[in-house]
Amino acid sequence: MSNINPIIFFIDDEKHIRMANQQTLELAGFDVQSFNGAEKVLPLLSLEWNGAVVCDIKMPGMDGLTFLEKALQIDRDIPVILVTGHGDITMAVSAIQDGAYDFIEKPFAAEKLIDTVRRAVDKRALTLENRSLKLELEAQAVPGPRIIGRTPAMQKLRATIAQVSNAAADILVLGETGTGKELISRSLHEHSKRRDKNFVAINCGAVPESLIESELFGHESGAFTGANERRIGKFEHANGGTLFLDEIESMPMPVQVRLLRVLQERVVERLGSNTLIPLDMRVVAATKIDLKEASEAGQFRQDLLYRLNVVTLEVPPLRDRREDIPLLFHHFLLVANARYQMEAPLPSSHQIRTLLTHNWPGNVRELRNVAERYALLGESCGYDLEHLLHGTDDDQSEHPVSLPEQVDCFEKSIIEQVLQSHKGNIKETMSALGVPRKTLYDKMKKYGLDKSHFKE
Repeated sequence: MSNINPIIFFIDDEKHIRMANQQTLELAGFDVQSFNGAEKVLPLLSLEWNGAVVCDIKMPGMDGLTFLEKALQIDRDIPVILVTGHGDITMAVSAIQDGAYDFIEKPFAAEKLIDTVRRAVDKRALTLENRSLKLELEAQAVPGPRIIGRTPAMQKLRATIAQVSNAAADILVLGETGTGKELISRSLHEHSKRRDKNFVAINCGAVPESLIESELFGHESGAFTGANERRIGKFEHANGGTLFLDEIESMPMPVQVRLLRVLQERVVERLGSNTLIPLDMRVVAATKIDLKEASEAGQFRQDLLYRLNVVTLEVPPLRDRREDIPLLFHHFLLVANARYQMEAPLPSSHQIRTLLTHNWPGNVRELRNVAERYALLGESCGYDLEHLLHGTDDDQSEHPVSLPEQVDCFEKSIIEQVLQSHKGNIKETMSALGVPRKTLYDKMKKYGLDKSHFKE
């Protein structure tokens, strides 16, 4: 991820020149770091680095041309502006042909420096945006659900999914009801090499105990009364793909024993059969309770717990990721508008505050329900969000949010929405919000917003 606020590295071996030009650039709104030697700057550059370099050509030690060559080896698109004396013009022109962004001839006016640096920074930002867009398009080319949210917990969750998507280990997903555990499981499947095979989901709590073995393992004809024909179980159906076991805590103890064997040996035996069928699949189990406590209470097998939780993904409740609420609501509202061919307006600032302070006992599932109800029964029918929220759950206690928290949440959500509507375009966002560039960048830095994330 690139720095949100671009930074300028100014390199010159003369202290008074460094100090004067650093002040000039800072007064123009840039973040600046100055250096007396080029060697110190190279370790700070990377493919993700956001900014521009101003470097004198003639310096003791590493000169500007050598620095240019080494910097462009790190990233060919890093903008390097060379500062030249009158006798170095031919050299500077040659350097531009070799990849330098531009050169400034001494002595130069402050306006010339500022203009050149600003153009270089804008070019670098465009380069990084294009790279980010390319990666986003590549990610979007993979089918399947998207995990929406920019809070640290959700960023960490996405990163972990990317890291373990192709690992052989089975996975345990923890989270309250409605947090999106199946979405996480589907994302694991769709981002893995198993994506072309079946994703098979079964809710262990919704299948009667008398049928769950048959559902999971399958059966042969005549295996028990009523088994009139062979049935392929969920394990076999998921072979090559992913089996999602929701509410794993509801699985009866005898079935847990058989599940443990399947996980350990990767074979399944249909009821009424003596034939072992080899399996190549991943199992993702989900639960809303603490399985360790359940195992200590004798309600869940400890050996099965240890087999399942090699990798554990925790999905936070919505009340712990309140900053994602406006973005999620916006997404669900657009989906609902398209589904129902409605044109419900985006929520007002007062309505956003209502969303932020609600307790959300039903988590993301409740939020999606409210967005759909708002699309269908919103302002056109005289229903506001408060009325709709009061119709979703008996527990409607509001979360006590301090005034500074409300201000921050509101400010961040407004900036997010404007960035989203302008697809991360900083100039358009500045204009819409009526704030200068530096103020906008400072706010984005404060709230961890990166414009590249809005190029969707």
